Amino acid sequence: MGIFTSISTSLRKSFRNNIQLPLIVFVHGIIELFKTKTNSGISQLKTTLFRGTVVAFITSLLVWLSILMYLAFYYAYVPKMSHEKHVHLQFKMCEDSGMCTFPSAHIELTKRQKLLMLGQPYRVELALEMPESPVNKQLGMFMVCVDFRGKNNKLITRSCRSAMLHYRSFILDLIYTIAYSPLLLTGTVEEKQTVTIELFEDYYEVENEAVTDVYVEVQSTRIEIYSAKFLLNAHFTGLRYIMFNWPLISAIIGITANLFFIAVICMISWYQLIHSEEYKRYVLTQRKFESFHVDQDDGSSSSSIDDASVLEENLRKRHQIHTIGEDDSL
Repeated sequence: MGIFTSISTSLRKSFRNNIQLPLIVFVHGIIELFKTKTNSGISQLKTTLFRGTVVAFITSLLVWLSILMYLAFYYAYVPKMSHEKHVHLQFKMCEDSGMCTFPSAHIELTKRQKLLMLGQPYRVELALEMPESPVNKQLGMFMVCVDFRGKNNKLITRSCRSAMLHYRSFILDLIYTIAYSPLLLTGTVEEKQTVTIELFEDYYEVENEAVTDVYVEVQSTRIEIYSAKFLLNAHFTGLRYIMFNWPLISAIIGITANLFFIAVICMISWYQLIHSEEYKRYVLTQRKFESFHVDQDDGSSSSSIDDASVLEENLRKRHQIHTIGEDDSL
């Protein structure tokens, strides 16, 4: 009976030492390896997400800055295409219900310092809507004059141009009336013409003499006018012409160029920063501070290791005593 007990005890010890303990060590190693890989993967994922977030934020910031810079340049460099003002002509009546003075009007362009952009040519026009009445047809040519004035009513420039209704012969007028008679009867089309008078082909704003008021005079006392409009149209050339007529392509090129220059400036600034003496001194100070903490951690770790070694030695001795006791009992 004692022999079988001794054999079974030896088999248990052999199984424990040769199979169970190595298996436990193997499984524990796999678990620790999995934990290490998992923690490393999570840490790497966090680092990747953080870097991606930083890169996305910086990229979006640079893109929006480039867009704002292009918009600021566009509105500062490209002026408004056209300015339109309604002209309300006034005159004095004679006793026989005729006009005793030429029809004239005062147009206030702006209450600010200036309206037009320096260096930009403008085409100045006056559009007169006139009926095709016998009076206007018999009137023939007439003169239109305009005065540009600045602060304190100072005269800056003056221009006078001639105009008249477009001629149409009797036969052509008859054919036109018959062809458009349904529209003429319903009021959709009227017997009128819009006479556009070019007062300045290329007007440039004079520095320190900005135009704020315009005075218009139609030099005829027999003219008949429905309405009048004063037009200022910017004549774009060069870069302004491209930016105004192809805004999308210009915006893409301009924003890309701004983004490139901003990125270059940021890279140069970053290079100068990390190679500056202040940055090097700061890095050296941080390394000394970290090495000091590492030394403290090593000291505490070594003391902890010594304590663990003593504890392990005590446990090993207790295990040996317990094993000897079991052998004696057998």
